[in-house]
Amino acid sequence: MLVRPDAALDSVPHDTDAESHAVQMEIYRRLGPTGRSQAAFRLMALAREIAVAGIRARHPHYNEQQVRMALVRLRLGDEVARSVWPAEGLVDP
Repeated sequence: MLVRPDAALDSVPHDTDAESHAVQMEIYRRLGPTGRSQAAFRLMALAREIAVAGIRARHPHYNEQQVRMALVRLRLGDEVARSVWPAEGLVDP
């Protein structure tokens, strides 16, 4: 079975009406693969900034290294955090 690269764009989310979804999908199609990739990378960067802001709000005493460690733990889990910093204890995200 051949699947179109943008087939996932046809599924209407439950929180969006069909007309709004159609407009949004047309915008994504016009962006093309490069534009959609750029949008995705911007969203990933924004998600990282929001996660870091949350860590800083919960732990204002953390230094830059602790923030980085908390972010790795939050995004990748305890096992990865321990493998990256085996001599360090886990920090709360």
